[in-house]
Amino acid sequence: MVSCPVRTAGRENGSDRISRDLSPSPFFPDMESGSFGRYPPRAGSERTHPVPLDRVHAVQESLRRRVRLDEDWRGPLRTVCGVDAGYSPDGSRIRAAAVLLDYEGLTTRESVVLDDDVAFPYIPGLLSFREAPALWRAVRGLGSVPDVILCDGQGIAHPRGFGLACHLGVILDVPSVGVAKSRLVGCHEDPAPERGAWVPLRYKGKMVGAVLRTRAGVRPVYVSAGHRMTLPTAIALTLHCAPAFRLPETTRRAHALAAWSTGR
Repeated sequence: MVSCPVRTAGRENGSDRISRDLSPSPFFPDMESGSFGRYPPRAGSERTHPVPLDRVHAVQESLRRRVRLDEDWRGPLRTVCGVDAGYSPDGSRIRAAAVLLDYEGLTTRESVVLDDDVAFPYIPGLLSFREAPALWRAVRGLGSVPDVILCDGQGIAHPRGFGLACHLGVILDVPSVGVAKSRLVGCHEDPAPERGAWVPLRYKGKMVGAVLRTRAGVRPVYVSAGHRMTLPTAIALTLHCAPAFRLPETTRRAHALAAWSTGR
């Protein structure tokens, strides 16, 4: 088994304070998390009082407790949504993309791309607070509610058990899966070389995800449940959405739209 320390970079517990809170969205307000479309669109970029990191950690923990690792499908699976974010060359702007695909044929139904100011600094373990606000608005801009969201990031395979897929799944109340290109936490064996082979990803004595081979002989991806999702279903969804390439079509198409170099 490989040696697998937690990947970290920089400090998480200093005196940093967030320059602007996210009160127009369900990230910091003391309101209930709710269903898709409950919250009004963000209007402008009003600046409010700084938010200390201990407040951010408290919100993260509060949202983490709402994560559900079961399934309650409300009918047949018809659509799947991919999301991704890119940044301007100077890092001051974020581009969020949401792409809605038919589940069976993986044809694109519609997409939403939006640009916004980056309102949250890069802090290890809190990346979802940096990207989820813009991604949340992009998903809400779609004409219909996705049946499931596949995120280019982690689900519960996260130092605090609350990665981007969990964050989006909870605040949108939509089933979600994290499909990451690299490991953030945990230890694992190497999966067999054939497509569909997988091994458990374990962290602190628990299985938090799967290391899944989506193409024979190609580096695996790291799959974990986000919200209203089980790991076996997350693996099956990922394989279905990655029929020809290492990454799911959801991620590939969202990434192409979110790349800043594409221009708008």
